[in-house]
Amino acid sequence: MKVCIAEKPSVAREIAAVLGANTKRDGYFEGNGYAVTYTFGHLCTLCEPSDYKPYWKSWDLNNLPMLPEKFKVKVSDDKGIKKQFKIVKGLFDKAEVVINCGDAGQEGELIQRWVINEAKYKGKVQRLWISSLTTEAIKEGFENLKPAENYDNLYYAGFSRSIGDWLLGINATRLYTVKHGGYKQVLSVGRVQTPTLAMLVNRYKEIENFVPQPYWELQTLFRDTLFSYEEGRFLKMKDGEKLANKVKEHEFEIVSITKKKGTEYAPKLFDLTGLQVYCNTKFGFSADDTLKIAQRLYEKKVVTYPRVDTTFLPNDIYPKVKGILSKLTDYSEFTQPLLTKKIKKSSKVFNDKKVTDHHAIIPTGIQTHLQPAEQQVYDIITKRFIAVFYDDCKVSNTTVIGKADDVNFKTTGKEILSKGWRVVFESDGSKSKGESILPTFTKGEKGPHEPSFLEKQTKPPKHYTEASLLRAMETAGKQVDDDELRDLMKENGIGRPSTRANIIETLFKRKYIKRNKKQILPTVTGTQLIDTIQNDLLKSAELTGHWEKQLKDIEKGEISANTFIKGMKRMVDALVYEVRSENVETRISAVNNKPAGKSKSKPRSKNKKLVGASCPKCKKGQLLKGKSAYGCHLYGKGCDFVLPFKYGEKKVSENQYLRLLDKGSTVNLKGFKINGKSIEGLLRFDENFKLKLEPKIPAKSTTKAGDACPKCKTGRILKGKTAFGCSNYKTGCDFRVNFN
Repeated sequence: MKVCIAEKPSVAREIAAVLGANTKRDGYFEGNGYAVTYTFGHLCTLCEPSDYKPYWKSWDLNNLPMLPEKFKVKVSDDKGIKKQFKIVKGLFDKAEVVINCGDAGQEGELIQRWVINEAKYKGKVQRLWISSLTTEAIKEGFENLKPAENYDNLYYAGFSRSIGDWLLGINATRLYTVKHGGYKQVLSVGRVQTPTLAMLVNRYKEIENFVPQPYWELQTLFRDTLFSYEEGRFLKMKDGEKLANKVKEHEFEIVSITKKKGTEYAPKLFDLTGLQVYCNTKFGFSADDTLKIAQRLYEKKVVTYPRVDTTFLPNDIYPKVKGILSKLTDYSEFTQPLLTKKIKKSSKVFNDKKVTDHHAIIPTGIQTHLQPAEQQVYDIITKRFIAVFYDDCKVSNTTVIGKADDVNFKTTGKEILSKGWRVVFESDGSKSKGESILPTFTKGEKGPHEPSFLEKQTKPPKHYTEASLLRAMETAGKQVDDDELRDLMKENGIGRPSTRANIIETLFKRKYIKRNKKQILPTVTGTQLIDTIQNDLLKSAELTGHWEKQLKDIEKGEISANTFIKGMKRMVDALVYEVRSENVETRISAVNNKPAGKSKSKPRSKNKKLVGASCPKCKKGQLLKGKSAYGCHLYGKGCDFVLPFKYGEKKVSENQYLRLLDKGSTVNLKGFKINGKSIEGLLRFDENFKLKLEPKIPAKSTTKAGDACPKCKTGRILKGKTAFGCSNYKTGCDFRVNFN
């Protein structure tokens, strides 16, 4: 009998159906000469300290460091797990061959190897290595089973990662808890979580301690187009004022017009981090939410394996592309133009050298009914896949230089000459980034202009969001915007794509960080912990990135697992000696974990003023106060933005308009009169930045589960413990009706 072992019951069911193992047994499927069984993730785990030496159970400084000679694995102490392990072992005892069908990655290899080893199985083992769960992929995988030995280095890397996390996590957590923890306060320290927390704390302090510096900008308006002083900002007011006074006395003249044709390439295919960043920025999904959704899409067979760190495809996928595109019937308006000609093959998409275990996340061609959040993630994966086979977008970048007297000014604009891949994303309502169409200028033309000399202030860096934190983890804290450079730095990133979401969630669970809308801020405890840790290596993102590089080198067979583990033991030994010798006594206790202090970069709105605020429509002008409204200082010169003092016969306060600019809406206000009727509601901007009144939706007493949501129109009403709410609550709909 051939025994297949998968990582989850749902995956085992898919494999069993393809193999014809259709009889359901307790803990496995059977038939056609196969038994298909499964784990539930980790059936086995590394032994606890007390499993090595009973006295290691005690949290005592004198027991540290705990450095086992040889690391052991055991079956987890859970009744359900022990029962399933017994079933698996029984099948292995009767097996002629075991086929490892674990997820095709480092963690999947580790989970299954531990089970095979603990079951004392000594027979032949083969490896199923697939990137999707479609029937075609499973059949192809079983026709090309690999010897298990091919993946030994992958297992050694996974085992080394677990040992490294055990060594540092258990020793450092006990060390800092006993030395610095307050009453019942465990201070969790980890190989990846601590440098991640340190990045958040350092950014928070940088913002808190930021002192704005004034600077001045000289600009001028000519033919409704804003030109900026060519040499940039002024750090001294008098320098800029001198030029500002000078240019007022002279006409503006166009000196040169340069047009340069350029090419914009389609966005790269997604790796897991890229997908998590996009979904956090666009939909507000956490990294963990996106990973879970992507995993469900994989298990529903609609996308390929998601836990990947490459944006490329191997060359052997190219012959399958046309078949995948032809099956994407829901996207036929985009796929049909591609299917009528030869599919484009670009080295920006296909590169065997950039693909190791798995390729970028792409659709499989299978289409099925999806939940709203799943559909959003699937949609962008599919559109990215389609877009890379379209022509490049052709643009014309225009730079215009003008002068008043001998002072040069510059403006730039971009014109889309050929949309190419952009047509795939037009239906999303996304505008071309940075697109600005300039009027037709002629070299030598002259005319009046309106110079302005504005004082501004430097701004602090932004707080991390989950998206920017994921990117920082990918590049070990370095600010990298260039896709190609970021790709080169991935080997030295913190954590793996599949574990980063879990690291961030762990920091939330331990109350070291908190969310403030999209921002992630350290709590008091998180800040105190980083301040208490004097050892810079523990907090170093670059060192952790170096460890990750070593783990990848183990995968490649370039260094031994023993080298990595010895290095970790030396570091832990030195760390324990150093911290035990510290004279500093800090006691960190559980506190009300609000973010430490209030950010100086965001003064209370009562200190803000509308006058002088940036115009939300043109982004170039500043708001002025008139007789009956606030308006852009460029009104009548290319911008028509106004905020009337009264709307619907109701006076709207400056604070409410400040909230509208900051949050996107006012609060619910009473007293509007429209067509003689009194209405309660909130003010928003429409797509043209005109005010619109959104009436308050009355809570219907007849609200019931299953109804369409009256607010977003796309969700369904769910019944909670105390209220009805919308099924789209995770994606932004806040409709809610209390039972009472």
